[in-house]
Amino acid sequence: MTDGIPEFKIRLFQDSDRSDVIDLWHRCNLVVPQNDPQHDIDMKLKVQSDLFFVGTVSGRIVATVMAGYDGHRGWIYYLAVDPDYRRQQIGRRMMAKTESALKKRGCPKINLQVRTSNQTVISFYERLGFLNDDVIGLGKRP
Repeated sequence: MTDGIPEFKIRLFQDSDRSDVIDLWHRCNLVVPQNDPQHDIDMKLKVQSDLFFVGTVSGRIVATVMAGYDGHRGWIYYLAVDPDYRRQQIGRRMMAKTESALKKRGCPKINLQVRTSNQTVISFYERLGFLNDDVIGLGKRP
């Protein structure tokens, strides 16, 4: 038992996790029409696949996080915690693992994007020390 969570472990994503991960992302409302989760996983497995973690309890996937590092900044994607396992430090532990992996690569700063309407998630990241950089996120699909 770790922090009150029986058998919680963090490990690298394996392709056999794919359907369970996508199901979790749907339950956490992370899947949006403009992003195909199958494609997102395929792209991640081609680039820095060692920065794609899953958290398990008794072998069941209850959390995920993807990260990337471009040599200048680290980025966090798809942090998800099963709604039945929230408020048990799982998100915090997933982020600590990811931050450690990025730090080992020499990453000086980590960025992430949260929809402004998602105050609960913004508060979570603020408790972890993330600050509002007062920037506007822009994007373009080539």
